[in-house]
Amino acid sequence: MSARPHITVRGLTKRFKDMVVYDKFDLDIPRGKIISVFGPNGCGKSTLINLMAGLIPKDGGEILFDGFKVEDVRIGYVFQNYREALFPWLRARDNIEYPLKFMKLAKAERRRRVEALVERLGVRIDLNRYPYEMSGGQQQLVSIMRALVIDPEVLFLDEPFSALDYEMTLFMREQLQRVFMDTGTTTMIVSHDLEEAVYVADEILLLTRAPTNVADLVCFDAPRPRTDATLSQPDFVRVKAHSLAVFQREVRR
Repeated sequence: MSARPHITVRGLTKRFKDMVVYDKFDLDIPRGKIISVFGPNGCGKSTLINLMAGLIPKDGGEILFDGFKVEDVRIGYVFQNYREALFPWLRARDNIEYPLKFMKLAKAERRRRVEALVERLGVRIDLNRYPYEMSGGQQQLVSIMRALVIDPEVLFLDEPFSALDYEMTLFMREQLQRVFMDTGTTTMIVSHDLEEAVYVADEILLLTRAPTNVADLVCFDAPRPRTDATLSQPDFVRVKAHSLAVFQREVRR
Protein backbone atom coordinates (compact mmCIF):
# COMPACT_ATOMS: atom_id res chain seq x y z
CA MET A 1 0.00 0.00 0.00
CA SER A 2 1.49 3.34 -1.06
CA ALA A 3 2.03 6.12 1.46
CA ARG A 4 -0.42 9.00 1.53
CA PRO A 5 0.87 11.90 -0.60
CA HIS A 6 1.93 15.09 1.15
CA ILE A 7 0.45 17.36 -1.54
CA THR A 8 -2.67 16.49 -3.52
CA VAL A 9 -3.71 18.43 -6.62
CA ARG A 10 -7.12 17.64 -8.09
CA GLY A 11 -8.84 19.25 -11.05
CA LEU A 12 -6.46 22.23 -11.16
CA THR A 13 -7.46 24.76 -13.79
CA LYS A 14 -5.63 27.95 -14.73
CA ARG A 15 -6.04 30.29 -17.69
CA PHE A 16 -4.20 33.43 -18.74
CA LYS A 17 -6.52 35.38 -21.05
CA ASP A 18 -7.22 32.97 -23.92
CA MET A 19 -4.47 30.49 -22.99
CA VAL A 20 -5.36 27.42 -20.96
CA VAL A 21 -2.28 26.34 -19.00
CA TYR A 22 -3.89 23.72 -16.75
CA ASP A 23 -7.23 22.04 -17.38
CA LYS A 24 -8.39 19.62 -14.66
CA PHE A 25 -4.79 18.74 -13.79
CA ASP A 26 -4.13 16.06 -11.14
CA LEU A 27 -0.89 15.41 -9.24
CA ASP A 28 0.32 13.70 -6.06
CA ILE A 29 3.58 14.80 -4.42
CA PRO A 30 5.16 12.38 -1.91
CA ARG A 31 6.32 13.45 1.52
CA GLY A 32 9.99 14.07 2.23
CA LYS A 33 11.22 14.05 -1.37
CA ILE A 34 12.82 16.57 -3.72
CA ILE A 35 10.76 16.86 -6.89
CA SER A 36 12.26 18.61 -9.93
CA VAL A 37 9.80 20.19 -12.36
CA PHE A 38 10.97 20.14 -15.99
CA GLY A 39 9.26 20.67 -19.32
CA PRO A 40 8.95 22.73 -22.51
CA ASN A 41 9.02 26.53 -22.42
CA GLY A 42 5.61 27.95 -21.60
CA CYS A 43 4.23 24.72 -20.13
CA GLY A 44 3.64 26.35 -16.75
CA LYS A 45 6.47 25.08 -14.54
CA SER A 46 6.70 28.24 -12.44
CA THR A 47 2.94 28.70 -12.65
CA LEU A 48 2.46 25.29 -11.05
CA ILE A 49 4.50 26.02 -7.94
CA ASN A 50 3.06 29.55 -7.75
CA LEU A 51 -0.43 28.05 -7.71
CA MET A 52 0.57 25.47 -5.12
CA ALA A 53 2.20 28.12 -2.93
CA GLY A 54 -0.88 30.34 -3.15
CA LEU A 55 0.97 33.18 -4.87
CA ILE A 56 -1.47 33.33 -7.78
CA PRO A 57 -5.17 32.36 -7.78
CA LYS A 58 -6.38 29.20 -9.47
CA ASP A 59 -9.46 29.15 -11.69
CA GLY A 60 -10.63 25.79 -10.45
CA GLY A 61 -9.67 22.66 -8.60
CA GLU A 62 -8.18 21.95 -5.21
CA ILE A 63 -4.67 21.86 -3.72
CA LEU A 64 -4.30 20.32 -0.28
CA PHE A 65 -1.35 19.69 2.03
CA ASP A 66 -2.19 16.72 4.24
CA GLY A 67 -5.79 17.81 3.84
CA PHE A 68 -5.07 21.45 4.75
CA LYS A 69 -5.28 24.51 2.49
CA VAL A 70 -2.15 26.49 1.73
CA GLU A 71 -3.01 29.30 4.15
CA ASP A 72 -2.79 26.82 7.02
CA VAL A 73 0.65 25.49 6.02
CA ARG A 74 4.17 26.91 6.56
CA ILE A 75 5.48 27.43 3.03
CA GLY A 76 9.03 28.43 2.15
CA TYR A 77 9.54 30.01 -1.28
CA VAL A 78 12.77 30.97 -3.06
CA PHE A 79 12.31 33.26 -6.05
CA GLN A 80 14.36 33.17 -9.22
CA ASN A 81 15.22 36.86 -9.08
CA TYR A 82 17.01 37.25 -5.76
CA ARG A 83 17.73 40.94 -6.46
CA GLU A 84 14.01 41.71 -6.32
CA ALA A 85 13.24 39.22 -3.55
CA LEU A 86 15.40 40.82 -0.85
CA PHE A 87 14.67 44.13 0.86
CA PRO A 88 17.62 46.39 -0.06
CA TRP A 89 17.14 48.60 3.02
CA LEU A 90 17.55 45.65 5.42
CA ARG A 91 20.80 43.92 6.30
CA ALA A 92 21.07 40.26 5.30
CA ARG A 93 20.39 39.10 8.86
CA ASP A 94 17.22 41.21 9.05
CA ASN A 95 16.07 39.90 5.66
CA ILE A 96 16.38 36.36 6.99
CA GLU A 97 14.55 37.27 10.21
CA TYR A 98 11.73 39.07 8.43
CA PRO A 99 9.18 36.21 8.16
CA LEU A 100 9.69 35.37 11.84
CA LYS A 101 8.11 38.71 12.75
CA PHE A 102 4.83 37.45 11.31
CA MET A 103 5.11 34.46 13.64
CA LYS A 104 5.23 37.01 16.51
CA LEU A 105 8.50 35.67 17.85
CA ALA A 106 10.55 37.78 20.26
CA LYS A 107 13.70 39.41 18.90
CA ALA A 108 15.95 37.12 20.95
CA GLU A 109 14.23 34.01 19.56
CA ARG A 110 14.46 35.37 16.01
CA ARG A 111 18.19 35.88 16.44
CA ARG A 112 18.58 32.42 17.96
CA ARG A 113 16.87 30.79 14.99
CA VAL A 114 19.06 32.65 12.51
CA GLU A 115 22.24 31.69 14.37
CA ALA A 116 21.14 28.06 14.53
CA LEU A 117 20.53 28.07 10.76
CA VAL A 118 23.90 29.71 10.09
CA GLU A 119 25.61 27.01 12.12
CA ARG A 120 23.66 24.19 10.47
CA LEU A 121 24.55 25.38 6.96
CA GLY A 122 28.11 26.36 7.79
CA VAL A 123 27.52 29.83 6.33
CA ARG A 124 30.65 31.98 6.22
CA ILE A 125 29.27 35.24 4.81
CA ASP A 126 28.86 38.50 6.74
CA LEU A 127 25.14 38.80 7.48
CA ASN A 128 25.54 42.39 8.66
CA ARG A 129 26.02 43.52 5.06
CA TYR A 130 23.24 44.88 2.86
CA PRO A 131 22.17 42.90 -0.22
CA TYR A 132 23.81 45.36 -2.62
CA GLU A 133 27.13 44.72 -0.88
CA MET A 134 26.91 40.98 -1.60
CA SER A 135 27.51 38.81 -4.66
CA GLY A 136 24.61 37.20 -6.50
CA GLY A 137 25.31 33.83 -4.94
CA GLN A 138 25.45 35.33 -1.46
CA GLN A 139 22.13 37.10 -2.04
CA GLN A 140 20.51 33.87 -3.20
CA LEU A 141 21.90 32.06 -0.15
CA VAL A 142 20.25 34.72 2.01
CA SER A 143 16.98 34.14 0.11
CA ILE A 144 17.18 30.40 0.75
CA MET A 145 17.96 30.98 4.44
CA ARG A 146 14.94 33.28 4.71
CA ALA A 147 12.75 30.51 3.29
CA LEU A 148 14.25 27.93 5.68
CA VAL A 149 14.25 29.92 8.91
CA ILE A 150 10.54 29.29 9.47
CA ASP A 151 11.12 25.51 9.35
CA PRO A 152 8.75 25.14 6.37
CA GLU A 153 6.59 22.09 5.85
CA VAL A 154 7.07 22.50 2.10
CA LEU A 155 9.81 24.35 0.21
CA PHE A 156 9.32 25.72 -3.32
CA LEU A 157 12.24 27.00 -5.40
CA ASP A 158 11.75 28.70 -8.78
CA GLU A 159 14.92 28.25 -10.87
CA PRO A 160 17.02 29.32 -7.88
CA PHE A 161 20.40 28.88 -9.62
CA SER A 162 19.61 30.33 -13.05
CA ALA A 163 21.23 33.72 -12.40
CA LEU A 164 24.35 32.31 -10.72
CA ASP A 165 27.72 31.47 -12.22
CA TYR A 166 28.76 27.82 -12.42
CA GLU A 167 30.98 27.85 -9.33
CA MET A 168 28.23 29.34 -7.18
CA THR A 169 25.64 26.99 -8.69
CA LEU A 170 27.69 23.99 -7.58
CA PHE A 171 28.03 25.48 -4.09
CA MET A 172 24.30 26.20 -3.84
CA ARG A 173 23.40 22.67 -4.99
CA GLU A 174 25.50 21.31 -2.14
CA GLN A 175 23.86 23.70 0.33
CA LEU A 176 20.39 22.62 -0.80
CA GLN A 177 21.40 18.98 -0.51
CA ARG A 178 22.72 19.55 3.01
CA VAL A 179 19.48 21.23 4.05
CA PHE A 180 17.38 18.42 2.64
CA MET A 181 19.45 15.69 4.28
CA ASP A 182 19.13 17.53 7.60
CA THR A 183 15.41 18.33 7.45
CA GLY A 184 13.75 15.97 4.94
CA THR A 185 11.48 18.85 3.89
CA THR A 186 9.18 18.13 0.96
CA THR A 187 10.73 20.23 -1.80
CA MET A 188 9.75 21.22 -5.34
CA ILE A 189 12.33 22.90 -7.54
CA VAL A 190 11.68 24.30 -11.02
CA SER A 191 14.70 23.88 -13.28
CA HIS A 192 15.55 24.71 -16.89
CA ASP A 193 18.68 22.53 -16.78
CA LEU A 194 18.03 18.80 -17.23
CA GLU A 195 21.31 17.69 -15.64
CA GLU A 196 20.54 19.81 -12.59
CA ALA A 197 16.94 18.60 -12.48
CA VAL A 198 18.04 14.96 -12.32
CA TYR A 199 21.02 15.55 -10.01
CA VAL A 200 19.09 17.26 -7.22
CA ALA A 201 15.88 15.22 -7.35
CA ASP A 202 14.38 12.04 -6.00
CA GLU A 203 11.72 12.30 -8.71
CA ILE A 204 11.64 14.32 -11.93
CA LEU A 205 8.20 15.64 -12.88
CA LEU A 206 8.18 15.93 -16.68
CA LEU A 207 5.39 18.08 -18.09
CA THR A 208 3.75 18.27 -21.51
CA ARG A 209 3.05 21.36 -23.55
CA ALA A 210 0.03 23.41 -22.48
CA PRO A 211 -2.68 22.57 -21.71
CA THR A 212 -0.28 20.82 -19.38
CA ASN A 213 -0.39 17.27 -18.08
CA VAL A 214 2.14 14.91 -16.54
CA ALA A 215 4.30 13.38 -19.28
CA ASP A 216 6.16 11.20 -16.81
CA LEU A 217 7.29 11.05 -13.18
CA VAL A 218 10.75 9.50 -13.14
CA CYS A 219 12.40 8.12 -10.01
CA PHE A 220 16.09 8.73 -9.30
CA ASP A 221 17.06 7.16 -6.00
CA ALA A 222 20.84 7.62 -5.96
CA PRO A 223 22.15 7.94 -2.40
CA ARG A 224 22.99 11.30 -0.86
CA PRO A 225 25.20 13.20 -0.61
CA ARG A 226 25.53 13.22 -4.39
CA THR A 227 28.85 14.25 -5.89
CA ASP A 228 30.51 14.78 -9.26
CA ALA A 229 30.80 11.00 -9.48
CA THR A 230 26.99 10.78 -9.53
CA LEU A 231 26.97 12.40 -12.98
CA SER A 232 28.72 9.43 -14.56
CA GLN A 233 26.85 6.65 -12.76
CA PRO A 234 24.76 4.36 -15.02
CA ASP A 235 21.49 5.20 -13.23
CA PHE A 236 22.07 8.94 -13.67
CA VAL A 237 22.90 8.53 -17.36
CA ARG A 238 19.86 6.31 -17.87
CA VAL A 239 17.42 8.64 -16.10
CA LYS A 240 18.78 11.72 -17.85
CA ALA A 241 18.56 10.02 -21.26
CA HIS A 242 14.99 8.87 -20.61
CA SER A 243 13.97 12.33 -19.38
CA LEU A 244 15.54 13.94 -22.44
CA ALA A 245 13.65 11.57 -24.74
CA VAL A 246 10.34 12.41 -23.04
CA PHE A 247 11.14 16.14 -23.21
CA GLN A 248 12.02 16.00 -26.91
CA ARG A 249 8.85 14.05 -27.66
CA GLU A 250 6.77 16.75 -25.97
CA VAL A 251 8.63 19.61 -27.67
CA ARG A 252 7.91 18.11 -31.10
CA ARG A 253 4.18 17.86 -30.50
